[in-house]
Amino acid sequence: MAYELIAAKREEMGTGASRRLRHAGKVPAVVYGDNKDAVSLTLDHNTLFYALKEEAFHASVLDLVIDGAKEAVLLRDFQMHPYKAQVMHIDFQRVNPNEKVHVKVPLHFVGADVCPAVKQQSGSVTHVTTEVEVRSLPAALPSFVEVDLSAMSAGTILHLSDLKLPEGVELVALARGENATVATATGIAAE
Repeated sequence: MAYELIAAKREEMGTGASRRLRHAGKVPAVVYGDNKDAVSLTLDHNTLFYALKEEAFHASVLDLVIDGAKEAVLLRDFQMHPYKAQVMHIDFQRVNPNEKVHVKVPLHFVGADVCPAVKQQSGSVTHVTTEVEVRSLPAALPSFVEVDLSAMSAGTILHLSDLKLPEGVELVALARGENATVATATGIAAE
């Protein structure tokens, strides 16, 4: 699902101007990167607030329409009000379609309910890692990585190197020589 956000350039800067924007139902934002100048923006609050509730919004290439011109961006940071359901500020990074990007994507665990550790050995599966940092071209960027747990038996450990990734996607941790645990299975081993 491609997300498209409508934004407008903002001229007024500072705390007072940002406060007036928020009071009017807008969110101050900035877009930077790709060897271009940073641009201060304003977006509609409610559209952004509900989009942030979607998991794929955080790990997908977004279409940001700034005064009619479309740019491909990634969500890099956002700040929420401490106790109100209000987005205070959001940062986007422009992406070049020919350069690889680093993004944290969530893991979706499937098959835990049918794995031997749970079904036959009265055990459980523990998710140790819930997201991984991947590097890929923007076109190949997955919105999540699926982890198949259906073959896990008691005492087995699933590592980053065991994950099946889409074509053109690599794990940043493996490139650094780290092979962290993703999931573990416990249970009563068969005699």
